[in-house]
Formats: sequence, structure tokens, C-alpha cells
Amino acid sequence: MELTRDALKSLDENKPDEALETLAKITGKLELLVARNPDLGLLPMGVSTKIHDIFAEIDTIEAVIQAAQSALDDGDVQIARRHLENLASEVVISTTQLPLATYPAAIKEVAPLIDAGKIDEAKQQLQTALNLLVVTDAIYPLPDLRAQKMIEEAQDLSENAKRTDEENERLEELLKEVRSQVEFGRKLGYFSKDKAESLLDEIADIQEKTGDGESGKGFFDKLKGLFDW
Repeated sequence: MELTRDALKSLDENKPDEALETLAKITGKLELLVARNPDLGLLPMGVSTKIHDIFAEIDTIEAVIQAAQSALDDGDVQIARRHLENLASEVVISTTQLPLATYPAAIKEVAPLIDAGKIDEAKQQLQTALNLLVVTDAIYPLPDLRAQKMIEEAQDLSENAKRTDEENERLEELLKEVRSQVEFGRKLGYFSKDKAESLLDEIADIQEKTGDGESGKGFFDKLKGLFDW
């Protein structure tokens, strides 16, 4: 990908010979990749991670959602979009993949265009090749991840029959925070209404079971199952 961008840069700088040298390198690398991976349709080329998070109370989120809904009711789609664009709490892992069936062929079409002096067409073809790259996103909601991490700690505490007062307080705090994360995730749309209700009911059940220092195993099995672990 970087070599392709380098070739495009060379053409922008009116250096066709340099672009041709870069294209030769690209072609050689692509031929090697295809030879090594004849049955592979998409070749992973890179991974990037972005974190989107929002620090706001649920009341504030509700107000933003209501403002967006009001804008939609008035037909102001772009205003609604701007209201909603920051309502995210998630990790996005993007994987860029090279389509081996189409990318090499697209690159091979560039050199003849340069040789013919059709630089603008060559640049357009290089851009077309870059547009063939496939980017897939895997999205992991932060409220879900945070709740799961807290559940692990809370489960360990719940199984301790000799919890101290401090540990009892910690367990109570963890369960309250898990509840808060579920409510937060629900408000942002990461949990369906039914799933959120099931999670909250199960958290309440665990709070009752672990009250007054009670302990035992298996208290969290159903809850963890609801999180699709």
C-alpha cells in the first residue's frame, strides 16, 4: 500500500521514471504474494485501533438523544447526525486487506499508461487500485468490556467465604458499577432492551445472594452467559 502511494506521489511530482521503478517493485511483491497464497482471497496488510469514548451522565445522553429526535422530527437530518456523532463508547479494530484477485491486475494497468504519457489516467488508475483495499471493522463496546472485567473480580470475591468488611464493600461497589455499565450501554444502544433487563435482573439476584457476606460458587454463571462469553 505504501509503495502504491509512493508511486502516486512520484506521478504528482512529475517523476514518471521513479513511479515506474516503484511499480516494478510492487508488481514483484504482488507476484510473490500470489504465488505464496494462491487460495487466499484477502491478504491482511495492517491493523489499527481507535477508541471512542464519552464521559457523560445518562441524563445528559438522554437530552442529546431527545435533541436528535426533535431534529429528525423537523426533517433536520444533519443536525440530528451532529447530535449523535459523539454518542459512542467503543474500541474499533480496523483490518486492511488486499484483494489478491483484483489488486495485482489493477496495478499492472498503470505502467502502460505512464509509457503512453497518460499521467492523469495513470494516477486515476493508482487511486482506483487503492480504493480496492478492503477495510473491515470489529467493534467492541467499552461498557461491555468494562463490565466483564469487573465481573471477573466480583466473582473471585463472591467465592471467598472469609471476606473482610473491606472486601464486602468492594464486591458491592463492583456490582453497582456493573449495573451502571449495563445502563450506560443500554442508553447508547449497545444492549437491547430485553438483554439489558435480563442483565440487570441477574445482577440484582447476585447482589441478594452475596449480601451480608454470603459466598458461594456459580453465582455469576448465568450473568456471564448473558454477556455471550
